[in-house]
Amino acid sequence: MEPILEAVPNLSMSEDPDLLDEVRVLVASHGTTVLDASSDPDHGRSVLTFVGAPAAVERAALALSSFAVERIDLRGHRGVHPRVGALDVLPFVPLAGMTLDDAVAVARRVGETLARTLDLPVWFYGAASRPPGRGLAELRAGGFETLGEGIPPDRTPDHFPGQEAGKAPAIHPTAGGVLVGARPVLLAWNVDVVGVTMPVLQQIAAVLRESGGGPSGLRVLALDLPRQGRRQLSMNLEDACSRDPFAVFLAVERAVTEAGGEVAATEIIGIPPDNLFSRAAADRLRLMGRPGLETLASHLFRYTAARSGP
Repeated sequence: MEPILEAVPNLSMSEDPDLLDEVRVLVASHGTTVLDASSDPDHGRSVLTFVGAPAAVERAALALSSFAVERIDLRGHRGVHPRVGALDVLPFVPLAGMTLDDAVAVARRVGETLARTLDLPVWFYGAASRPPGRGLAELRAGGFETLGEGIPPDRTPDHFPGQEAGKAPAIHPTAGGVLVGARPVLLAWNVDVVGVTMPVLQQIAAVLRESGGGPSGLRVLALDLPRQGRRQLSMNLEDACSRDPFAVFLAVERAVTEAGGEVAATEIIGIPPDNLFSRAAADRLRLMGRPGLETLASHLFRYTAARSGP
């Protein structure tokens, strides 16, 4: 089987559906296959998932980065999701015929190119950081606005414009910076909660996240989405294929119920790993807005079948 690499860029844009269509066409024009694209106006964020041969994915990622710098101005951006850049995060995920080390090599090569060609400061995270394992939360602290006042000494980018000339690091005035990573498959999902106040929801998030004693690999934010009249736990489950996502869902459901609330719906962002549904029916998860939702294995089967021809 030929190597397959996945990229899941998160862009700080959501208001213009035509812009997202442009992104899809741009990425596909470099020989990749777009599996999913979604936007949320309250998050102020669009998430794209595309796969392909490593060289094609790398070309598409560089083209997308250039698009983000040219077309997205963070000075007028609003959204509840933390972000430091127009292209906020750019993770590479090895799916077939590749190792995580191979994905790290792509991430580091792309990150160096972005700093050199687009004047973007670049921070590596996940398996691509030195040492491996640097998290997104510590890199995003304060967001674009705070970093615009000066990058803290303990958060010096791995690559930045003028680095070799001894210049001080600074973010791009309109596009900020970018977090480039390599990681295993991740489950990004939002659980809508009713019946609790925001302070209570924040307490639930604090207890659920791994740093608060919750399930291993779980990152959780409590978010209020005023335009949609929703409150949610916005979550990432890292290395999801090596964990039990439904057990994590049950822990979330239990914590919400014990606080007097109720899980109203679950929203999957991007492509879910197959093991999410191994112990659960979709109606138990209360999936929203995703009829005919396909798992990663289903997408990869269709992708490889199309590549192999008749």
